[in-house]
Amino acid sequence: MTLAPRQHDILNLARERGYVSIDELAQAFAVTPQTIRRDINQLAEQGLLRRTHGGAASEASSTQNTAYAMRAGQMREEKQRIAEAIAAHIPDHASLFISIGTTTEAIARELLKRKGLKIITNNLHVAAQLSAKADFEVLVAGGTVRSDGGIVGQSTVDFIQQFRVDFALVGISGIDEDGSLLDFDYQEVRVSQAIIGNARQVFLAADSSKFGRNAVVRLGSITLVDRVFTDAQPSLAISRLLAENKVQLDLV
Repeated sequence: MTLAPRQHDILNLARERGYVSIDELAQAFAVTPQTIRRDINQLAEQGLLRRTHGGAASEASSTQNTAYAMRAGQMREEKQRIAEAIAAHIPDHASLFISIGTTTEAIARELLKRKGLKIITNNLHVAAQLSAKADFEVLVAGGTVRSDGGIVGQSTVDFIQQFRVDFALVGISGIDEDGSLLDFDYQEVRVSQAIIGNARQVFLAADSSKFGRNAVVRLGSITLVDRVFTDAQPSLAISRLLAENKVQLDLV
């Protein structure tokens, strides 16, 4: 099928930004949201884009993640709502792990409203944000520092395993239809597994663009977590899986 000029532009924007929303596209091209939805549906049917709740994402590789700067700009409003909801469930004087991810960095900013937290993290951006608060204790795992500020490696896993905390706040790159949590870096997955295994409660922060997104490394099942915070209702299969395993779903 030959693409219309507007569809070419939509495709280029999605590839440039990683994600585009229906509302911003409708405004940019001065057409109705219904027209943009039809464009996105046609592009998705050709395998050129991936439909998400409220927009579309570039059909990226399952072996390589989107660049950090691009990820930080995607789904900003949704990540902020998720961050506010999760932070509201963290009491003062709690201990917690915070993992790698742009959504967990948004959560960290919201946690500055809490008091007396003890945070263990393998995310340098999180550590920099939270260490500015005098009544917080921030411990940073050792290991190999990636370009996105994440810290990974066997020494990171060993450090995490020394603790048992109240909460783990984790992100993920993709969630398969069978409920598998997926990521791109094997070393990051091993750290995330240690984080999940050493927390009393695990909160997963996953905006709707993560559902159905492919990545090559399997962390485990979504049933490993206690609560899922997201901005749109997941598929029927995922919703049923959560309900059957008593995983609370928080829609923000």
